Amino acid sequence: MKESRAYAIQCMKDEAQAVLGLIPQLDESFDMAVDLMYHCKGKIIVTGVGKSGHIGAKIAATLSSTGTPSFFINPLDVFHGDLGVMAHEDVVLAISNSGQTDELLRFIPMVLHMQIPIIGMSGNPSSLLAKYSTCHLNVSVEKEACPLNLAPTSSTVAQLAMGDALAVALIEKRNFQPRDFAQFHPGGELGKRLLTTAQDVMRSEDMPVLPPEMHLGEAIILVSKGKLGLGVAEVDGKIAGLITDGDIRRAMEKWQAQFFDRTVSDIMTRTPKTVRPETKISEIQQIMNRYKIHSVLVTDDEQHLLGVVDHYSCMI
Repeated sequence: MKESRAYAIQCMKDEAQAVLGLIPQLDESFDMAVDLMYHCKGKIIVTGVGKSGHIGAKIAATLSSTGTPSFFINPLDVFHGDLGVMAHEDVVLAISNSGQTDELLRFIPMVLHMQIPIIGMSGNPSSLLAKYSTCHLNVSVEKEACPLNLAPTSSTVAQLAMGDALAVALIEKRNFQPRDFAQFHPGGELGKRLLTTAQDVMRSEDMPVLPPEMHLGEAIILVSKGKLGLGVAEVDGKIAGLITDGDIRRAMEKWQAQFFDRTVSDIMTRTPKTVRPETKISEIQQIMNRYKIHSVLVTDDEQHLLGVVDHYSCMI
């Protein structure tokens, strides 16, 4: 068991070193690659064969989800009709560890004929892929993590890291924000928080609405029935204040026997936190965290109560 862990540790060290070894290899070609992708009017077409193809598919997915339209194509499919997906405004990212992969090289003349820029990524700066590329990204590694130095391990990790480096550079260059990311990931947790609005989750029925002059003894009953831990004071249909369970408890401790003689207006917060129906859940969470509150009121332009969003409503 210990021996197996030792092999795993060595593998991780070798692959980590392979990634760190890419740093000195970064040069103006990387800047040119980012510039080509940033100014691309069409799509980034990622291609590769075998393990490099699998890495290419992941790179294409990462680029697409971070604002750079991309897709992966197997160069073998190009010879059977898929060349039609390519256009003059596209950019090709071709990946091959050796830079000499026959199936990939047979694809290159077609790309050159269409005058499409090629970003080559290989571990051989002297390869034919590097020679015919508009710019070449060197992802050479000293050795594979495989003890036989045969199975693509460190080399594919290096390719993946370089692809991520391109994506991250483009994120920064585009000033890509979390809200942009959410639009490409509407089904994920981040997407839900950034795209879901107050109107989508607010409670709008059976609101615990109270007149400010109501005695606290009566107010307790309505707040309890509302099951929101709060009551909203209204005057002429507009919000005048807010009381919470905590306000009521503190009033009991303060006034004791005189508690039942007090009214809602004596303890209510006259400037409760309000949001609009279109306010995103992510913004509401920030408000709750900043002011250490558990609920916000949803209102229209005229401060009419539309609903309540509480802490649990935001847990989507």
